[in-house]
Parts: sequence; structure tokens; C-alpha cells
Amino acid sequence: MLIINVKDEESIDRALKRYKRKYHAVGMMKELRRRKTFTKPSVKRRNEILNAEYRLKKFSSN
Repeated sequence: MLIINVKDEESIDRALKRYKRKYHAVGMMKELRRRKTFTKPSVKRRNEILNAEYRLKKFSSN
């Protein structure tokens, strides 16, 4: 959970801007999307190999 301390004399807009910046820097949405579905390590490794083969084939033909 992100906590932003709103200082005295600070506008809500400024605090909201600090919150958004911190939220983006932490990468919370990326982490939530990654944790949403579980992929087995064997499947993850297989996808990495397939992607590497695809990239090799695609860029070696040029």
C-alpha cells in the first residue's frame, strides 16, 4: 500500500501528482498483472526458448 503524507499548505493536486509518480515508480500495476496468472516454470522457459528462436529466425534473414 502506498502512503503519501500530505504536508501543510500543500494542495490536493500536488499530493495527487506525488502519489501518481510514486505509484508509477513502484510498478504496482505491472506486478499485479504478473501475479494475476501463474505460469509454470517449465512453460515459462519453453516460451523463452520459442521467443528466442523466433527472434533469431526473424533477424538472421535480414
